[in-house]
Amino acid sequence: MPHRDIIVLGGSAGSIPSLINIVSAFPDNLPAAVFVIIHFRNREKSNLAHVLSHNSRLSAQDAVDGEKIKNGRIYVAVPDRHLFISEGHIHLTRGPKEGLHRPCINATFRSAAQTYRDRVIGVLCSGLLDDGASGLWEIVRHHGMAIVQDPAEAQFPSMPLSALADVSITYTLKSAEIGPCLVQLVTSSEDLRMSEAKIGNHDSPEAFSGFTCPECRGPLYKLGTKPPEFQCRVGHRFPLETLVEDSTSTQERKMYEAIVSLEEGADMAEYAASQLGKAEHQELVNEAKQLRRHAATIRQLIEERQSSQIFQ
Repeated sequence: MPHRDIIVLGGSAGSIPSLINIVSAFPDNLPAAVFVIIHFRNREKSNLAHVLSHNSRLSAQDAVDGEKIKNGRIYVAVPDRHLFISEGHIHLTRGPKEGLHRPCINATFRSAAQTYRDRVIGVLCSGLLDDGASGLWEIVRHHGMAIVQDPAEAQFPSMPLSALADVSITYTLKSAEIGPCLVQLVTSSEDLRMSEAKIGNHDSPEAFSGFTCPECRGPLYKLGTKPPEFQCRVGHRFPLETLVEDSTSTQERKMYEAIVSLEEGADMAEYAASQLGKAEHQELVNEAKQLRRHAATIRQLIEERQSSQIFQ
């Protein structure tokens, strides 16, 4: 029977209270190492390790590159670094963002699954969009176990719902139930291998998707994961929901850039009209009016645009 001694906990918006509920149930002799990955802004200072230590019998600490993995410890991902779980130690890297995040939940979950296989239990809590879903899929593919917070309880249910849609989840639980469940799983010899009904091929590239990377504008290739993910040659990686969301933001940003360019052009034409002779004056005035009409049209397009509210 697999000895499950690697617990990976992921979450984003609204997940801190859930994580506190989970770690507060751990005994001081928990026979497993715990890794926590929460989305941070690049320059954000994190005190999450202190918060978790204050609410758990286990010691929580910021992850350090090269640090040896020990049972009974909570390792917290730090801002602007991916946390990879290697054989016996932690590896931190400032590699390409995945899903516009660094740290990325999928990256940590995937590394744990590939290194420790059926010894891994993955837990996904409240959060926006779909980071963590393909990471849980990878854990399940390697015969680990997957737990999600009950979407009805999650403050932001999108991440749990995304995982439930595409991954064979072992348990869907309220946050207060997840901690005791984890304790039972790491101390039990019960064989709870996952069904492979929703497990597909590995994440090798399939084909050029026809899309470009929002980060570097390189070509995106569709991977064989479920839910689908896309990766460029640099290594930027995107779940589908994140790619759609960022594409919408990129479109809006480009339209505002066009407005700036058009209005600057109009200002320049008006200034030139005031400095040049009569022959050029009226033509430049007309050009400025035309540029401002174009800018106003784009503003109207932005106002009238209706994005589908399809993500929880």
